[in-house]
Amino acid sequence: MSADMTADSGAGPADTVDAARSTAPAGGGTSAAEPSSGAIEGRSPWQLAWLLLRRDKAAMISLGFIVFISLVAALAPLLAHLIGYGPTDQDRTNGITVDGLPVGPSSAHWFGTDNLGRDILVRVIYGTQVSLLVGVASTLLAVAMGVLVGLAAGYFGSVVDTVLSRAMDVVLSFPFLLFAIALVSIYGSGLGISVFVIAFFTWAAVGRIVRGQTLSIREKEYIEAARSLGAGDLRIMFVDVLPNLLAPVIVYTTLLIPIAIVFEATLSFLGLGVVPPTPTWGNMLSDSQDFYQVAWWFPFFPGLALLLTTLAFNLLGDGVRDALDPRAGRLFQD
Repeated sequence: MSADMTADSGAGPADTVDAARSTAPAGGGTSAAEPSSGAIEGRSPWQLAWLLLRRDKAAMISLGFIVFISLVAALAPLLAHLIGYGPTDQDRTNGITVDGLPVGPSSAHWFGTDNLGRDILVRVIYGTQVSLLVGVASTLLAVAMGVLVGLAAGYFGSVVDTVLSRAMDVVLSFPFLLFAIALVSIYGSGLGISVFVIAFFTWAAVGRIVRGQTLSIREKEYIEAARSLGAGDLRIMFVDVLPNLLAPVIVYTTLLIPIAIVFEATLSFLGLGVVPPTPTWGNMLSDSQDFYQVAWWFPFFPGLALLLTTLAFNLLGDGVRDALDPRAGRLFQD
């Protein structure tokens, strides 16, 4: 029976051996396309994106730094206990000079003290909590608003698109600082108002991006097929269209977080953000204005923390963009 099967297949044993030799690698090992088990390994687009991201050293270093500062923010009370000072504790003995000036970095205060004798290292650590909380919370709120509005505008088109697009144009035309001052004068400053103000001024940019992507996706054949099968508008929007928007939304989210962090620092610097004595990088920079000539460490360390954090998020955002769009990464390298 084996001879009959060989004859029916049209290939003899010699042909089979020759075919095996032709497909085997020159070095005698297993094929690069096939694992030793003989099964072809497949990767999803997200796995391929992760592999590309891992090759980006700047993005991976930035990701490691973001994880580090996130742990610092989460463990702020424990770190303050180990250091021996709270964010509002004043060291009247070793934290201020006889002239009432801040004390520089020392074994007692690694980052020095501020004008009230408070430990700058502890305050920078606690400022990390506020910056990350406001940055991430306002970004998530802005992305949620932008996705909903942009998705509706791009999918429905016509009058809905016109009204929502004009609303986004109006929001983008508002002056940030004047609007923030007006809101703070009415509702007072605080963490919640900072999150709302930042989200209000950033969601429209997300909405424009989502609208543009939705306009192109809604004309695809699989969307028409879903309509012909009787799928409703909401199902098509959130099941068929939204998953295809994840890549640009994720990229813009990572790039929007550092913008929100800088906005929070700006509000705090102007006295419109979180109320003192709660430390933020912005109000620490504001407090140091009168002392930077005699106490360089006072503005240096909160400013350095702000710089490194925003730089890390920007580099990670660039890496995520290139990983999710390999063609953009190759063009960028060229």
